[in-house]
Amino acid sequence: MKIIAVEPIGITPIIADKMKAEYAKLGLDFILYPDRNENKNILIDRMRDADIVIISNIKIDEEILSNCKKLKMIAVAFTGVDHIDIEYCKKHNINVCNASGYATTAVSELTLGLILNVYRKITYLENMTRASRTRENILGYQLKDKTVGIIGTGAIGRCTAFMLQKLSCNIIAYSRSKHPDIIKANIPYVSLEEIMKQSDIISLHLPLNKETYHLITKELLNLCNPNAIIINTARGNVIDIQALAEALKNNTIAGAGIDVFEIEPPLPKTHPLLNAPNCVVVPHIGYATNEAFEHRIKIINDNILNWIKGTPINKII
Repeated sequence: MKIIAVEPIGITPIIADKMKAEYAKLGLDFILYPDRNENKNILIDRMRDADIVIISNIKIDEEILSNCKKLKMIAVAFTGVDHIDIEYCKKHNINVCNASGYATTAVSELTLGLILNVYRKITYLENMTRASRTRENILGYQLKDKTVGIIGTGAIGRCTAFMLQKLSCNIIAYSRSKHPDIIKANIPYVSLEEIMKQSDIISLHLPLNKETYHLITKELLNLCNPNAIIINTARGNVIDIQALAEALKNNTIAGAGIDVFEIEPPLPKTHPLLNAPNCVVVPHIGYATNEAFEHRIKIINDNILNWIKGTPINKII
């Protein structure tokens, strides 16, 4: 049985040797490719003989999967699995396990960082300082006592809510299902419309699926107060990117902090958010910390070993 990591996902040579030795004891062959390549033909060539594939957020569609006749499991080194053709996997009995929880703290901390960056105009003022300018009477905002609307109360949404609650913010939440920890923390659930109307800060923490695609529309953005800001560290397409850019240009909202887009960076220079005012953009770094990567590798390894034993964890299908 072959386990093939089609990209390094932070696996160092030392860790790779340990994994190879561990799998060898079970009669398994472990192959690690040292580079990330999204070319379909190369991916097919790498995956063709795999029983188990390790991959992060590279798109894996039916064309690729149909060429992998031995494939029995995909160990996704990511929380979301919207880049995997789940329907094909269901039809062909390919188990999919994710790395849920590996970057909860990392993403929540980035959310906080983006809020502070937008509120205090840190990136903008740094550029002014480097240009030998002063703050020129620019004023920022304080976080204390602001109302934060958390959209999506999964693990990351909850972690973010509790961080901000400790910083004296008033938290309200929206989610399809109500989590007992949110209720226990006296955080009220309200409608999506009320989130948009009441919040000074709107933070998105939703998975991407048919129900959440462009959930945040132009009409919902128009409900915001003009001083509101939006933070997205979830998935790019949970918000209508074009509508967000227009809202920023029209001063419908005051700012945005964006880590995720409808495509993976690098972004084209014509991307609407690159030309939108008061918009801090980073190239999908929410999960990218040393601690998160170490935790991710452990989760992936545990998923594979448990799947082999017949007791999979973090199983999507």
